[in-house]
Amino acid sequence: MGSAHYALEGTTAVVQMDDGKANALSLAMIDELGEALSRAEKEAKALVLSGRPDRFCAGFDLKVMMSSPEAAKALLTRGADLFMRLYGSPLPIVVACTGHALAGGALVLLTADVRIGAAGAYRIGLNEVSIGMPLPILGMELARDRLAGAELGRATLRAQVYAPDEAVRAGYLDEVVGAADVVTRAKEEATKLGALSRMAYHATKTRLRGKTIAHIVATLDDDMKAISAGR
Repeated sequence: MGSAHYALEGTTAVVQMDDGKANALSLAMIDELGEALSRAEKEAKALVLSGRPDRFCAGFDLKVMMSSPEAAKALLTRGADLFMRLYGSPLPIVVACTGHALAGGALVLLTADVRIGAAGAYRIGLNEVSIGMPLPILGMELARDRLAGAELGRATLRAQVYAPDEAVRAGYLDEVVGAADVVTRAKEEATKLGALSRMAYHATKTRLRGKTIAHIVATLDDDMKAISAGR
């Protein structure tokens, strides 16, 4: 059994990340999420992405990231491709943030259309600078698009990590509910969004996010080389 579990519930695709640990973005997890997105785009009207209890996503697999510059670049590049697919998907994408979401996990939140968070002692944020890594252009541009302007410097340069209620103010989440209700609430939002015209939704999303996606794609290779060279 893989780490990304797919189910079609009516017209909503429900994907749960669960590797039994912290839900790190390994190559296998990234591939499975990409496959789930491809399937959902064919057979669903909206997608809900959740984690396991207390863990949404810990970000990129640190074992791979620390193994070599080449491995880190490969993992980041594959992850960036997935993030851009999520950010520009014709499907409405709703995240049920079931727990901690750090670094790449926080970026997953920034790619989603609606983010429902679980209440609890959870940590959400782009903590790259605090662990000695520059925030990629990918992360900076997603943050610039989605986070509150007053929080942008704290969230990126100062690697501020937020509790769920604070994450709403910062722009990582749209709403916080009890942990037992987070997936149900996300499914409700997905049903509402899935009832909208797919053509109109996708065209509007492209107009909203297309320039950011184009800029990230155009700068990705050089940025990955720069990050790898600086390790």
